[in-house]
Amino acid sequence: MKLDIYQVDAFSARPFSGNPAAVCITPHGLDAALMQQIADEMAVSETAFFNLADNNLRWFTPLAEVELCGHATLATAHVLHQTGRLAAGATVTFQTLSGPLSASVVRRGIQLDFPLLTPQMDSAPPQALLNALGLSSAQVCDYGTFGAKQLVVVSDAQRVRTLSVDFQALRALSGRGVVVTAPGEGEYDLLSRYFAPWVGVDEDPVTGSAHCALAAYWSARLGKRSLTAYQASRRGGVLTLEQTANDRVLMTGAAHTVLAGTLQL
Repeated sequence: MKLDIYQVDAFSARPFSGNPAAVCITPHGLDAALMQQIADEMAVSETAFFNLADNNLRWFTPLAEVELCGHATLATAHVLHQTGRLAAGATVTFQTLSGPLSASVVRRGIQLDFPLLTPQMDSAPPQALLNALGLSSAQVCDYGTFGAKQLVVVSDAQRVRTLSVDFQALRALSGRGVVVTAPGEGEYDLLSRYFAPWVGVDEDPVTGSAHCALAAYWSARLGKRSLTAYQASRRGGVLTLEQTANDRVLMTGAAHTVLAGTLQL
């Protein structure tokens, strides 16, 4: 079996920045066990599998399938545009575990239409979580959850940039992912980092799905429906976010293909 496969740096217009995703274009659906093996072989945070027969899109980390992934969805739409399957100004609707998700080719790159995830805020973060993140309770000004993931808010962007996380301690806790965020600097309204060692990704370079919750939190806190976000990983990435009236978030970012080839199985 031969399959087209690409590696795309998402949420960045230049190579070796943003979040790398593998994109596998298939004429029909693949067995889940095979997709997991391919994702493990590609060894990036997410591998997307797009089935041309029914527009089904699935995402796998090296260890597990996930229900929502922003950067790999953006990367898939980018590949469809590059290969002539999606025209400028056109929209594709993917069938996913999170329901129908659309992506459009716009002037600034790819715009994703994702669900807004309003976090449930709680003033008492678990001390074991703070210890693993290298934070004290005095440094945290807000805490909440969105699904199985956690949101930790600090007041200082530099604190987010310089976090030194104990991944072994974090992995020992129950969880799926944790985002640490602060008000942004300069041109950015917010800044964040995202950690998910439970699914084989210690630090994700740029996390679209986390920004579904970040958009809800910071839009309410800042009183702004349009935001510019920066994820301050080593690679870094920029997202523009717009909260809509129907509890959706329009998430826009650029992408750059760094590798195109054939997977031979």
